[in-house]
Amino acid sequence: MPYRPATPAPTRAAALVASVLTADAALHLYWTTGATWPAADDKSLSYAVLGTDVPFTPPVLLPLVALLLTAAAFVLARSRRPRRVLFRVGTLAVAAGLSLRALAGIYWLFAKEAGTAFYLLNLLLYTPLCAVLAVAALRVARWKEAARA
Repeated sequence: MPYRPATPAPTRAAALVASVLTADAALHLYWTTGATWPAADDKSLSYAVLGTDVPFTPPVLLPLVALLLTAAAFVLARSRRPRRVLFRVGTLAVAAGLSLRALAGIYWLFAKEAGTAFYLLNLLLYTPLCAVLAVAALRVARWKEAARA
């Protein structure tokens, strides 16, 4: 039986997921400074991002930043070290979390008031992006190196 090279790692999918999660972490880190861009104030930022009034303070945001960066690291590590079970489980957890957010976004399309900033952002950005990233993370998690024959 001839030698077949290992199937290439899904590096593009891993890079996509890690890049978006890292950019999201950077944005949340920026908000810990008290900045509210792209909104005018804390309340409008909270309603645009979450659809409800939640404080955008370091004690709330820093754990989320750590979670996002850890998730990005797991996905990248999985694409580089596919035989490590911990990286596979971590990437599956990332895919599950993104799937849950996408499903919640679908629910919010029916539960939240149409025409609000959150409704539009959820419809056009948050939910589709989470769905795409969930599929990409699942692809990274399910990838297996081809065995040498």
